[in-house]
Parts: sequence; C-alpha cells; structure tokens
Amino acid sequence: MNIENTKAQMKKGVLEFCILSVLSKTEHYPSEIIDKMKQAKLIVVEGTLYPLLTRLKNDGLLSYRWEESTSGPPRKYYKLTPVGEQFLKELNITWKEMVESVNKTVNDSLV
Repeated sequence: MNIENTKAQMKKGVLEFCILSVLSKTEHYPSEIIDKMKQAKLIVVEGTLYPLLTRLKNDGLLSYRWEESTSGPPRKYYKLTPVGEQFLKELNITWKEMVESVNKTVNDSLV
C-alpha cells in the first residue's frame, strides 16, 4: 500500500471543509485561498481549486462577485452564502465528533 496515496486521500476528504472555513470570515479570490491553504501546509493547486469552487457555487454554498484589479484582469471574489454558512456549521460539528472518535480509537489502541 502506498502511504502517499493514503495521505493524499485523507487531505482530499477535508479540502472542501477547509476551503469553506477559509471563506467563513471574509471573501477571498482564489490566489488568496491557495496562499491560506499553503500557510496551513495543505497544498492545493489551481487545477484542484477552481473545479471545487465551481461545484460549491453550483451547490449554493458560495457566491462570487467580480472586482477590477489595478494589476491585471478582474478578480472573482468568493464568499459563503447563508446556506454555505449553515453547511459549514454542520461540518464543524461533524468534524469535532470525528476528531474525538479518531483520537479515542487511536489512543485506546496505544494502551
């Protein structure tokens, strides 16, 4: 079994949650989202991010607006919709429960 593949699958499973969390405080354009993910050591590339943002928008969790840029083409800024905010709240609850369960399982196995 390839450990790198398993690690990549684990990260992929929480990517949507992390992107929604980044957008929970304020709107961002994709390059900012990528930078924030890199700061958290979650490397994501544009080829992964853009389709995910489109899917989240199509699911009604995100909206966007265009803003002119002084240093290039207009930028698309994404933000959570009210539906996205509620979805993120539910994901947070599920995440906390899952982390608790995984930690308990791992810690109990070490004893």
